[in-house]
Amino acid sequence: MRELWEESGVVTFPKYLQEVAEVDFHNEMENKDIFLCRVHYFFCYKWFEIPESRPKEYMINPTWFLKSHMPYERMMPADEDYITLLFKRENSGWILKAKAFMGSNQTKVLKPTEISWVLRSD
Repeated sequence: MRELWEESGVVTFPKYLQEVAEVDFHNEMENKDIFLCRVHYFFCYKWFEIPESRPKEYMINPTWFLKSHMPYERMMPADEDYITLLFKRENSGWILKAKAFMGSNQTKVLKPTEISWVLRSD
């Protein structure tokens, strides 16, 4: 929630957040080592304040999009594999678990994204 506030000016509370996915990015570096980055995705169903862009020096300018107008062509190549599924199963009681295998600089998919669904336990 701290990052949400820092990067968008939006305030919310845990009861308005729902974890919907956990994606492990297996990123192959130029030296062929693998850097693993686990990302947790949440849907926020209620927030306070008006969203604004507050980019940090290490990130691009955050931008808001309608679900129907996601700019997949500007995102990492594996993102469309699982984000479209998240929107289809919103509020379903399931959490998407995925493994994305990305090449150097996250510009190329090295093998198909592995996706499974786990029933939410909360």
